[in-house]
Amino acid sequence: MSESGRSPSRNSRVPGEDGGSGAPRREARGGILMGRFFGVPIYVAPSWFLVAALITWVFGGQLDTVLPDLGKVRYLVSLFFAVAFYASVLVHELAHTVAALRFDLPVRRIQLQFFGGVSEIEKESDSPGREFVLAFVGPLLSLVLAGAFFGGMQLVEAGTVPGVLLAGLMVSNLIVAIFNFLPGLPLDGGRMLRAVVWKISGKPMTGTVAAAWVGRALALAVLIGLPMLSYAGGVGGSGGADSLTDALLAAILAAIIWTGAGNSLRMARLRERLPGLAARTLTRRAVPVASDTPLSEALRRANEAGARALVVVDGRGTPTALVRESAIVGIPEHRRPWVAVSGLAQDLTPGMRVPAELAGEDLLDKLRATPSTEYLVVEATGEIYGVLSTSDVERAFLAAMSRGADG
Repeated sequence: MSESGRSPSRNSRVPGEDGGSGAPRREARGGILMGRFFGVPIYVAPSWFLVAALITWVFGGQLDTVLPDLGKVRYLVSLFFAVAFYASVLVHELAHTVAALRFDLPVRRIQLQFFGGVSEIEKESDSPGREFVLAFVGPLLSLVLAGAFFGGMQLVEAGTVPGVLLAGLMVSNLIVAIFNFLPGLPLDGGRMLRAVVWKISGKPMTGTVAAAWVGRALALAVLIGLPMLSYAGGVGGSGGADSLTDALLAAILAAIIWTGAGNSLRMARLRERLPGLAARTLTRRAVPVASDTPLSEALRRANEAGARALVVVDGRGTPTALVRESAIVGIPEHRRPWVAVSGLAQDLTPGMRVPAELAGEDLLDKLRATPSTEYLVVEATGEIYGVLSTSDVERAFLAAMSRGADG
């Protein structure tokens, strides 16, 4: 199964979400790095090998019926089919990635995993039209691949290894396309439905709610409908083992869809609250001090001014460094009169200067681009507004996530 252009468990991905923190975070590994496409890393999750082995075993059993003369070689052919199928899934995801990059949307990574692949796009589309295109291109490429494999079938003899492989790839890509066109999140069809409702209502949240609830209904339909079709002989045959396998498959698919729909809704609610993460409201008041000021004196001035941060300035009053809160905590009180603030400060870099008007995703993107524990917040005129602590952003982000989950 190839899903939406975003991860079903992290749909509408918010920068800095890993670990529930809005702070800059390390790039999480996604498995085995297979290469890069336009700078986007492509990973294969360990779970893929389990599915590849399962496909090899199941398809090998089918080949034994269609091509009994192959013998044990059928499993080698089946393994080739598994790899070729996931290569098709990768093409599906590359279509999402190309569209996202075309729309200037950053793509964190592509990952091939248990039930297909995901392209982790880190920002929302800014219009319903772009959202629709971004979702549509994936299943469209799967349809194109199905057509290409069908054309290849006309060039080879039926009942041969190439013929069976091409037929299998044609059918599998057709299933991927049809499944992803289903109108429920986190599938591509759900994102297309979201875009349509967004266009009609003018509200992206309305589109997300509609597509998420359709996704949940779709999950229930898969959970109930697939085993019923199997029992009726419509899928997989009438054997008890086949029915049990189909029921297990239905439960897994339903769980993935239900969870993805719920996460899409949760992240959309979180995104509504992100504008509350504003640099101006989260910034601590700061006092400027010279680099040779004793720590005890600097803290005295901060207490008198009701400030919670220290900014090191030069003789012209230009900020040059920030005194790290963690460093202050590590200095015992009896030593503070003998320790200059310069020894506890981190030199300012251009990325550590944050405009006071930044908020929401723009603020999180800015912090993630230059990891630090403190940032200098400045007005448009260049005046010092204060110091923004990563810990304060983390707490505000966690509070927004909690409200998003409860909402």
